[in-house]
Amino acid sequence: MSEAVVNAGGQGDQRQAVLVARGLGRRFQEGLLDVTVLRDLDLVVHAGDTLAVVGASGSGKSTLLHLLGGLDQPSSGSVHLMGIDLTAQGPSQQGRLRNQYLGFVYQFHHLLPEFNALENVAMPLLVRRMDRQEALAQASVLLEQVGLADRTLHRPSELSGGERQRVAIARGLVTRPACVLADEPTGNLDDGTAKQVFDLMLRLAQSHGTAFVVVTHDPVLAARCERQARLVHGQLVHER
Repeated sequence: MSEAVVNAGGQGDQRQAVLVARGLGRRFQEGLLDVTVLRDLDLVVHAGDTLAVVGASGSGKSTLLHLLGGLDQPSSGSVHLMGIDLTAQGPSQQGRLRNQYLGFVYQFHHLLPEFNALENVAMPLLVRRMDRQEALAQASVLLEQVGLADRTLHRPSELSGGERQRVAIARGLVTRPACVLADEPTGNLDDGTAKQVFDLMLRLAQSHGTAFVVVTHDPVLAARCERQARLVHGQLVHER
């Protein structure tokens, strides 16, 4: 990928571009149904960015995250992750790139119920075949950073909703990803807990240099991100 593309997206911005989407499109066809959700969409996410993506229900926000994360294939265009064309890779290589460079946080925590908080956070490292004790040690550091040092041995059923989401954030960050893709990460929480969780995400973005792309319906939380973009008719309109 050319240097011009890698550093695109902002005049004078010399930070590394971790995610670059060019001409991204996604159509869904089933029988007579033919729906274009995203069309010719461009996006650049730099290291340390916090970008909120907002838009009406059904506008394609989750579809966009799936494409950026290599969880779905675009109908047109490309996604480059750390300079590598993610869309040109096979499933196994996409999985390795996701594990190396991306973290994911969802509205519902998707923690594994049979494992405790420490094991859940360590899971992405164990998938990398990291030594178990080293993986658990790194997971312990992340749980301490999210304020759950005293809950490491609790299973998800023994944690509150806010605590489970903090575990999920720690799991998303334990590999020190270049970018975290978060789909309504506070949508299942009360306002007070949502603010605490979002505060945590922004602090970790600053301290780790991790970029966050956050889909949210909450205008208050969106306003706290450095950048906001709205999905309208399948394209991103940058609001700041």
